[in-house]
Order: sequence, then C-alpha cells, then structure tokens
Amino acid sequence: MARAPAPRSPWRRRLSITIKVMIALAVLALGALVTAVYIARAQLPSFEELKSSPNGQMIRVHAADGTVLVSIGPSYGEWLPFDRIPRVMRDATVAVEDKRFYTHIGVDPIGVARSVKVRLDRGRWVQGGSTITQQLARNVFLNNQKKFGRKFREWILALAMERKFSKAEVLELYLNKVYYGGGAYGIDAASRKFFGHGANRLSLSEAAIIAGLVKAPSNYSPTADAQAAVDRAQVVLRVMAENGDISPGEAQTADPNAVKLAPEPKQNSVRYFTDWALPQLELLIDETERPLEVWTTLDLDMQRAADAAVRANSPAGAQGALVALDRDGAVRAMVGGKDYVSSIYNRATQAQRQPGSAFKLFVYLAALEAGMTPESTVVDEPVTIGGWSPRNSSRRYSGQVTLRTAFAYSLNTVAAKLGQQVGFTTVADMARRFGITSPVNTQPSMVLGTSDVRLIDMTRAFASVANKGVAITPYGITKVTANNEVIYQQEVDRSRVLVAPYVAAQMTDLLQTAVNTGTGRAAQIGRPVAGKTGTTSSSKDGWFLGFSSGLTTGVWMGRDDAKPIGGLQGGAAPARAFAQFMAKAVAKRPIEQFETEVTLPEWQLEPDEESYFGEPDNSVFLDETGAPVAVDGVPVPEESYGRGIERPSPRAERPVPEGYDEEAAPAPPPAQRLDQDWIDRVTGRDAAREPRRDRRPQPPLVDERPYQ
Repeated sequence: MARAPAPRSPWRRRLSITIKVMIALAVLALGALVTAVYIARAQLPSFEELKSSPNGQMIRVHAADGTVLVSIGPSYGEWLPFDRIPRVMRDATVAVEDKRFYTHIGVDPIGVARSVKVRLDRGRWVQGGSTITQQLARNVFLNNQKKFGRKFREWILALAMERKFSKAEVLELYLNKVYYGGGAYGIDAASRKFFGHGANRLSLSEAAIIAGLVKAPSNYSPTADAQAAVDRAQVVLRVMAENGDISPGEAQTADPNAVKLAPEPKQNSVRYFTDWALPQLELLIDETERPLEVWTTLDLDMQRAADAAVRANSPAGAQGALVALDRDGAVRAMVGGKDYVSSIYNRATQAQRQPGSAFKLFVYLAALEAGMTPESTVVDEPVTIGGWSPRNSSRRYSGQVTLRTAFAYSLNTVAAKLGQQVGFTTVADMARRFGITSPVNTQPSMVLGTSDVRLIDMTRAFASVANKGVAITPYGITKVTANNEVIYQQEVDRSRVLVAPYVAAQMTDLLQTAVNTGTGRAAQIGRPVAGKTGTTSSSKDGWFLGFSSGLTTGVWMGRDDAKPIGGLQGGAAPARAFAQFMAKAVAKRPIEQFETEVTLPEWQLEPDEESYFGEPDNSVFLDETGAPVAVDGVPVPEESYGRGIERPSPRAERPVPEGYDEEAAPAPPPAQRLDQDWIDRVTGRDAAREPRRDRRPQPPLVDERPYQ
C-alpha cells in the first residue's frame, strides 16, 4: 500500500507563495516599465527638434540708442555634427563621465550599484551614477532636484532616448547642449569662451579641460580657478589612458598648464547700471523661457562723461559715485565706483553714508511748507537743544539773517532752529516723503545729516524738487520684448504731488543761491544750476547734488572704510565732478531758466574769499543719541560736552575769486588749544571785555560738517 506524501510545512508554503507573488510583481513592474518607456519614447521630440530647443533664457540689454550693452545668460556656439566633433573630445567626455556609454542601455546598473554602495559607506549621496544619457535627459527635460521621483523619471527618459536615438546622436546632443560654465552651453561655446577658437580645433589638453568642467563648472572653470581646472584635466587624461583612448605617452606629453586662455572681455562702468536694472525684471515680467530684449534709459555719451568725471576728480585713495536722472526719472548715467573690474560694489545704489548739509534740503522744505519764505528771517545765534549745541563753521554768529543767506552759507544754528520749530519728526517725514528709504533718526543733530542715506535716493529727492514738487521714481528699463512681442512698457506716473509747486519753486530759489554765491560755486557750468553741497565730519564724505536743464545729478566721494580724506569737501571735488559731467551732459539741451531768478544774500553782493571758501566744521563730539564721542582717539572730557571740540583739517584746493589777492590774505589762525581761554572765546564769555569793531553781520564760512 503506497504511503501518502508528507504534508508541506507551513513556512515552505508561505515562502513559495511569496516567491510567486514577487515574480508576478516583477513581471508586472517590468511590463509597466516597458510600457512607460515606450510611451515616453513616443512622446519624445525628434532629433531635429531637440537640436533647436533652447538651453536657457538669453537676455540682451540695450542702451537708449539701441546699442547692445551686455548679453547675459546662455551663450551658444556652432552646432557640431558627430563627425565634426574631435575624437579626443568625444573620448575624453566618455572616459570621465560614462566609460560604459557604448554598452549600457541608457541606465548603467553597475554605476547605480556603485552609487548605492558609496551612499551606504559615507552616509550621504556622493555619486549619482548617472550616465551621459541620463544627464542629457535631466538637462533637457527635468531639473536637478535630488529626489527619487525625479530620478525615476530620469531613468524612464534615458531608456526611452536610447530606444529612439543612436549612441552617436545621444553623444552629439550631449556635447552640443551640456552646460560648461560661464554661460556657455555646448563644446563650441565653451571652446570659444575659454580658448578663443571653435571646438573643431580642440587639442587633447583643451579637450581634457572642457571634459573636466561638467562635474562642477563653477569649481573647475579655468577663468575662475586655473589650477583646479589643470588638476581636473590631469585626472581626465589619466582615465583616458587607463581606458586605452590614448597611450600613456600621449597622456604624459599633454600639458594643460601650457594651454593659453582667451582674455576676459573688459568690463566697464556700464555694468554698475545693468547690475542695478536687470534684477527688476523679476518684478516687471513673468517670462522665463523666451529670449528677451531689454531696452534701457542709459545714455552712452553721458555714461562716458560720468565715468571720466568720477575718475578725474575723486581724491587719491577715495571712491566716487554718480547718478544722473532725467526729468521723468530715467537713469541716464550711473557710476558706482572708479573701476568695476576691481570692485563691483555699487556705491550709487547700495552704499549708505551720511549726507552732511545736503540733508538740509528736507529741513528747508519743511520750513517752507510750514509758511516761511526765502525772505523770512531767523536769528543766527548760539542755540542748545536737548544738550546739543551746534556751531557754525565760521565760529561766529551773524545775527538776523534770511533763510536765503542761512541756506547759501549753510548755517548750522539756523538749520537746528528750523528743525526745532517745525519738528524733527516733520523733517524726517519730509525726507521719507521725498524717497529716502533708509532709516532717519529724529535726534536734533539729524538736521545736519547724521542719518545714512543712498546716493540714488538723495538724487531722487532733488529731482522731485526740480520737477516742481511732483514725485520722481528712478527707472532704468523702458521696454522688454520677447520674439518681437512687447511684454513690458514703462509708464511714468506723474500723479503724486509731494509739495505744492510754490514750495518747490522757493526751494529751487534757495538752491540757486547756494550755487551762485554760496558753498556750491564750483558747480557752475555757464547756465542756471541749483544745488547743494554736503560734507561730513572729519572729511569722510563729500556730496554735491543739483539740477540744470531738466537733468538732476548726484555725486558722492569718500572711502569705503569711512576713513577721513584730507581736504574732501562737497564744494570741492564732488562739485567739480558735477560741473565736468553736467557741462557735457546738457550741452545739447536748451538752456532753461528757473521760475525764480537768483537773488544774492543781503550782504554778500561783494563777498570776500572767506565767504566763498570757509573750512567745513570738523566738530565731532556727539553721536546720534547725543552722547559725547572720542576725538582722534581721545575721549571728550565731560566738561567739554556740547562745546564744539575742533580738529584741524587741511584745506581743499579751490579756485580764487576774481580780484582776490592771495598774498594779502590774512594768515590762518594758530591751532587752538582746549583751555579755559579758548572755551571763553568760543562761548562768547569774553565778549564784554572785547570792543565791537564792526556791528555789521559777518558772513559765515561754508559747507559745515554735521555733529555725529
């Protein structure tokens, strides 16, 4: 009698079922994969379509006259068919990027396994195991996100591309489309950028350098790090020798160090403007794919004149910046420094510095809006506000003066009185109303320009005064087109009135006086000019801002580290730079008269040399909170608080008024010593024992410096 088969153990039965399920799932997965691959293959563009597809957005920037200023974004060279690509370039790329390229099916299982092993060993993804086909699929259709979903789609696309295109076509697409850094897509663009010739003439060493860039274009770029590029090229040559693409002798003979690089194109001050204007595209348009033509406001003749004026007049060791705005806010010239190549920092739009007396524009605007006029009188006398005692640079007081005289000769005490009268908060609000975007403090000393501001903001404020009180907004882009379609057109807003027209006209009246007889005489250009100087403590900053014939220009000079510069005054180098630039910038414009004729200050019809060229006030004894600070490293004694400790400063070179006898000029006073005698003289305590020789008000010196 036959024995019945022994029953199978439960665990063997479960294992068998599991294996069958896994096989079934694998078959289904394989079927799904094959289906996905062939669906993707059917949806892939043709080879010719892929050849013509863009690699990124190209942007060409035009000046106002249509001249191309700069091309930004991807650069493309000639498309090289497979048989015109040098063999050394093909071999170098395959050797270093995908040595099993000619044998795998689009995805390299060995490379994937190696990548997983490295991931387990190091605890993070170091090698992606991507084939050339996968990289091509990612560059053309996907992004660089390190997520499994993206990686899976990359595999599908790579398998589909290998089913649709030959190996030669895949490699041709890759070498003509891959990114090599510096905006260069494809080997021809890279060869022309780095070596100055087409890719069909690449040598072995040059091919090794380009092939080595793909892994990390920013790290291995020969123009960014020549040694890193050479070291990477040596790795490529060694791998080529190991693969048998070249002999060991050829690898040793090749010398990447001897490769000559094409010179970098020279940059100029135009880049300060384009660096400022182009980021604004993100706010103006949504187009991110089509090539863009950007039309700007920049006037190349004015830009050249601005660059020359800044270079010629900036003191040694100092930087300079200039912004010129047309009557509608169009930026016609912008210089952010003396040399863009050595420093791309834009001091016209990024730097925040104290404006000195140029800030008095807002003090007087507030006073005029409150009902005062240029003929209103204020007593120039000692004043103390909250423990702060400003003094005039002349070290004396002129008694009753008009606002015109006080503004022309930049009297500190009058500015302080006006600020107190209208309210320091009102002055700060006026500054913000006119476009000052940086924080403005409301300490009493703020009337002398102790708050940091940007040059472009101050220029905007003066331009709004020139525009009869209507707000001016600086802009640099007039039109943007994509494939000849206008997708953005600038529209100027003339609806926002900042102050009444009569207030702006009165302010222009004061600004004219400052240029004709006051601190800004060096800014005269033979036609009506209105403007204001500014000089900060210890000659750290010099400013001049003014307008004429519909063009408003602001100039700043100083050191980036804010160290003093001997003789730097707003009425000297900055005013001269303004005059040099404006003389050329408005030469072809009609002469425009202001609504109000210039009126001379009451006693300055025949001013003496001191009235024109007084020393700026070097008083440095209060910070923005009103606390005493050190002078030349020596702490200010408590008993000297608020009494104007002076530090001598060298005079700037300046023109001599007609008829002035230099030899007959009085010798400069001896250096002052901080003692009781000196304090008594400064505070007027000895006035009773000194006879008054002249009761006529004495003209003050010019272009004071604010207290910090």
